[in-house]
Amino acid sequence: MNEEVLRTLPSIVVDMGAIPHICNGADIMRPGIKEINGQFEKGAVLLVKDIRFGKPIGICVAEVSSESMRTTSKGKAARNVHYVGDRFWEIMKKSG
Repeated sequence: MNEEVLRTLPSIVVDMGAIPHICNGADIMRPGIKEINGQFEKGAVLLVKDIRFGKPIGICVAEVSSESMRTTSKGKAARNVHYVGDRFWEIMKKSG
């Protein structure tokens, strides 16, 4: 992935337990989010990073604003759009 472009996106950091699910296309649930970086509104494109290495593992669309995400402890927080290993991710990796 083009690291320069990814750094411009607001991001969420997920715990290790969420990673296998996200990398299989699951949406991002609020309990798995450990950090919320930046301010954003519902519908914003977000970068998903793992908590251990801070590596990008997905791109998602926020289901709620950053403010709501910070004050909520359950429910779907973001819709998974692309994730490590999907066709788009592999194409971007080769072009980057």
